[in-house]
Order: sequence, then C-alpha cells, then structure tokens
Amino acid sequence: MNQLTTFEQSLTLFRERFTDLVKRYDGTSHKSSELERVIDDYSAFILDEGNKASWEALEQQVGNELPLLLADLRKMSSLCVAIMEKYRALKLLDGEVDNTDYFKNIESCIEQEFGSFQVTEGSIVLLIGSGSFPMTPLFIAKRTGAQVVGIDIDEEAIELGRKVIHKLGSELNIRLEKSFIEQLDIIKDVTHIIFSSTVSNKYELLEQLYDLTNEQVVVAMRYGDQLKSLFNYPMQAVDEGRWRLVDTILRPDHVFDIALYKRNS
Repeated sequence: MNQLTTFEQSLTLFRERFTDLVKRYDGTSHKSSELERVIDDYSAFILDEGNKASWEALEQQVGNELPLLLADLRKMSSLCVAIMEKYRALKLLDGEVDNTDYFKNIESCIEQEFGSFQVTEGSIVLLIGSGSFPMTPLFIAKRTGAQVVGIDIDEEAIELGRKVIHKLGSELNIRLEKSFIEQLDIIKDVTHIIFSSTVSNKYELLEQLYDLTNEQVVVAMRYGDQLKSLFNYPMQAVDEGRWRLVDTILRPDHVFDIALYKRNS
C-alpha cells in the first residue's frame, strides 16, 4: 500500500469516526473521552509534516473525490469541536479537570491573535462563534480588562457558555448572546473582531460587517489553508475596496493561522 493510499484511507476513517461521534452526542459528558482522543489524533495528523507531501499529491489528482471528502471533514470536525466544547463545559460544571491537547493548542494562540493591534482595557472585542467553552473571551477579559461580547447561533452553547463564565469569570466584563451581528447594540463601537475558524460563512459575514462597523475596527480571521483546511475553513479573497489584508500570522505548530484585516475607508 503506497503512502497516498494510506493518507486517503486515514481521511476516510476520520470522517467515519466524526460522523459516528456526532450521532452519539446525548447532552451528557459520558462519551467525551473518545471524542477527545479523536480530535487530538486529528490535530496531530494535520500538524504532521510527513503528511504534507501526501496532501499535495492528492490535490494534483484529477477527478478525485477530494472536494466532497474535504467538505465532509470540515463540517463533521467542526460539529465535533462544538460538541467537545460542550463536553468540556459539562465536565467543568461537574468539577472535573480537562487536559485536551486541542484546547491547549488553541489557548496558546490567543495571546498573539491581533499581532501589533493590541487589545487594551478600553477595547470592545466581538467573538463570532463563541461556543460552549468561551476560552477566548475569558482570556482576553482577564488579561486586558476589555469588554468582550461573544455570539453564537447554538442556544445550548450560549447557555453552557454563560455558566462557564459565571464559574470562571463572573467578575469579568463578558456577555454571550444568541444573536446575529446586525442585531448587536454595540456593533458600531467594536474595536476588534475575532472569527472562529469553524464558522463556515465567515467571509460573507466579513462583507456584511463593512457597513456595520467603524473605520478603525481590526478583524482577526482564524483560517486554515492546505493541510490545515481539513480542520478549518480556508482564506478567501476579499473586496479590496472594502477590506485590506494587513498581516498574516502563520503558526506552523498550531491548528489554524490568522489573517488580520482593516477596513478601507
């Protein structure tokens, strides 16, 4: 069996494992250990330098099923990350400790999220796709004293996230809402925006944000290209009359990279 065939089989197996784990989520943390192992294995697979050549070879094949497989993997892995955040929140609320490698990887990225565009006490930060375990709002609010607003379309995620905030940072200036960006009362005052890497329509939302935000806003778009696109939605071209790419923060040892955008006046 050649290396490329083994690589394709690994991708197919991950898709099957993710799909099964999504179906088995029952609102409790009883199945969390298995999902954590799969997510950690998937993260390691994506960061393995030895898989880059196989990925590049697979991309060159004509008429293969890569686009469909890739779309399925992004969708199912994103659902599994959302579920794993729910598991982590449930375990925290039950007094358990979580040591998942995936979360350590994400948490280590947050501090350099905005590059030279630093968050301060006077900043208002919006996280789009805050999830059930809002580590980014907690980290930013604790570190800087900034006001942080997180939004998500998943009602269960918002409810769990609020309980996590109450337990870990009730004194912090954080609020979580099940809301669309155009419904936020503070949208014109937001100074920094972060998009979760698993938000599938983030570039459509970026386009919408142009007419809603102030001229000084900085947007941090978490994304993944090439092999990292197995776990993230990739970078897309933007309307350069509206947004300009001012920096790209590449993180070889992390599961996503960061693109920074500023408005063009």
